[in-house]
Amino acid sequence: MKFTLCQESRIGGRRGNEDRLACRYTSDALLLVVADGMGGHDRGELAAQVAVDCVADTFMRIAAPRLPDPYLFLSQVLLDAHRAIREMARGPALEQTPMTTCVVCVVQDGIACWAHAGDSRLYALRGGGILCRTRDHSRVQLLLDEGRISAEEARRHPERNRIFSCLGGESLPQVEFSRKLQLRCGDILLLCSDGAWGPLGDEELARQITAMDLIKALPRMIDRAEEAAGPRADNLTALAVRWDGGSDGNGGGDFPSDGEIERAIEELRRVGSPL
Repeated sequence: MKFTLCQESRIGGRRGNEDRLACRYTSDALLLVVADGMGGHDRGELAAQVAVDCVADTFMRIAAPRLPDPYLFLSQVLLDAHRAIREMARGPALEQTPMTTCVVCVVQDGIACWAHAGDSRLYALRGGGILCRTRDHSRVQLLLDEGRISAEEARRHPERNRIFSCLGGESLPQVEFSRKLQLRCGDILLLCSDGAWGPLGDEELARQITAMDLIKALPRMIDRAEEAAGPRADNLTALAVRWDGGSDGNGGGDFPSDGEIERAIEELRRVGSPL
């Protein structure tokens, strides 16, 4: 595997940074993860840290050097992180259960697949444009899907931070899985918290991250988002990889096989209720 990695996390205008990120890799597999601890809940940064640690530690334990089943891995680590956060919340020091969004991506054999809960996003970019991105698990996204608000209204909607799926909540997270994406040289995978994508919008975000070499582009994208958000900017976190080696397949975005998805969904169903 050949890839270029760049990452950055800033506090913005907040008192602390509740975002967390990680990148891990073996000779045959690459892991990317971003988590955004939810403001308004006790110690959101703890939930984000637990989620990132759980995903990263599991990857390093079972990728030897490959993941036997990437979709099953995605399902298992998000559920394990959810349960670890719930277990942590049983301690007497916390008044509320910490919660976090999370997006996790795996690249193996030049194929990317990912899963998420909440509104931390993954963008796949090719040729300067957005090939695909995750769909937010949010109230505003539902209004947008129903045609009740425009994309511009969504960016300024007062309920834009209300989400219905996360790790650590009373209900099991609604995890959404991606298609398989065959990467081509030059493709960019960008994972980011809502503090990074929210102030920009998709078109400007794509323009910023592809305007120059990735190592320079990502910090400038964060600069632009922080400037656009103003003095009350949220935490801003982004993790980006440019794929520099591997298959130059057709990039057709194949769906995972029935067996892969069935195993992933069965793992989600296996846990009947949160801790």
